[in-house]
This record gives sequence, C-alpha cells and structure tokens, in this order.
Amino acid sequence: MFGIPGKAPISMTPRAEAQIARLMAKGGSKGLRIGVKKGGCAGMEYTMDYVNEISPHDEVVEQNGARVMIAPMAQMFLFGTEIDYATDLLESGFRFNNPNVVDACGCGESIKFAGM
Repeated sequence: MFGIPGKAPISMTPRAEAQIARLMAKGGSKGLRIGVKKGGCAGMEYTMDYVNEISPHDEVVEQNGARVMIAPMAQMFLFGTEIDYATDLLESGFRFNNPNVVDACGCGESIKFAGM
C-alpha cells in the first residue's frame, strides 16, 4: 500500500463508521470494498461493494466496528481520503473527501485524478 507506516491510508467519520457497521450487520458481510473504475464524465467513479471474503491483496482499515477494504488498483488513488456519510433533505449517501481529486463533474458522481 502507498502510505506512511503507522498511519491508516483512509479515515472514516463517526457517521460513516456507524453506517458501515449497520450495513455489515444487516447484510452479514465482512465489510465494504471501495475502489475506483473508469467511467462518468470526469473519467473515474468510486465503487463500493459488500465483501464476504477479504482478498489477501486488499488493504484493510478497521475503525470502531466498521471495516473497509481498499481494492489493490485503487490504493494509490484513495490514500488520504476521508469517508463520510451524510443525510440531507433529498438524499443520503457516502461522501469521499479525497485530496487526490483534481476535478469532478457537475453532478459529483465522477472524478479526475492528476495525470489522468
């Protein structure tokens, strides 16, 4: 993993921890795997999937009962990211505060990284 020894590659806010722990309990999964894939108007999109088996190549981050696995190909793009969970009047969902993003589309669904 791309990182600093002793420092988690990503962090989760208390709201994200609580929501991920709820999803794990509800679905009986071992956590959520986050990644990135090509797509959207800015070039890349985040992915999140339930995980029933942890891959030996995943980077695992655990905080207060919430477990997130980072897919190998996404590790360099997600380093330093804070995952939040927000609920407002019209929608609720995970938000990625990623310092590696240089541009995003108007709807906020896709992102662009430097050099891509």
